[in-house]
Amino acid sequence: MTVHLTQALDRVAEWEKHHVSALPRPRFPRSAEERLADGITAFAGSMKFVYVHTTWFGLWILINVGILFAVGIGIDPFDPFPFGLLTMVVSLEAIFLSTFVMIAQNRLSQIAEARAQADYECNLLTEKEVAKLLHLVQALVEHQILTAQQVADALDAAGSESSNGLGQPAEQIQR
Repeated sequence: MTVHLTQALDRVAEWEKHHVSALPRPRFPRSAEERLADGITAFAGSMKFVYVHTTWFGLWILINVGILFAVGIGIDPFDPFPFGLLTMVVSLEAIFLSTFVMIAQNRLSQIAEARAQADYECNLLTEKEVAKLLHLVQALVEHQILTAQQVADALDAAGSESSNGLGQPAEQIQR
């Protein structure tokens, strides 16, 4: 690579290190409800949630089957098999969890739509700049072709004036 090209690439790399985007990072303010929904959704999608529920269901079953009472811990069963109260609690939990997940998904959908719009606008600007560059390159090529034609015409004219009819310049014949 030439020295000038290497220097130009180094300048570009240095610029990229310190470049700050002119586009502000989009802010999506969240209400207290949305922050709560995000927190609950994040917890519900974690392994801690699985461990807590496994422990909770295990203890519920142990208590209500009567095993803890029989062992002598003294906790009386309060929800006998088929665990109707547990079923109701889990159903309510599922209703609320699904609502929180939907709230979080709606917010993420709004963010995705905003990003898609920003991408679209960026693509439009890029397309406009590329079109300008294409027109500029086309104009430069046309100018180069015109200049090359003018030079060729000038050389042809100069060559025909100094030619002796044998296709050799007069200077070569005189030698």
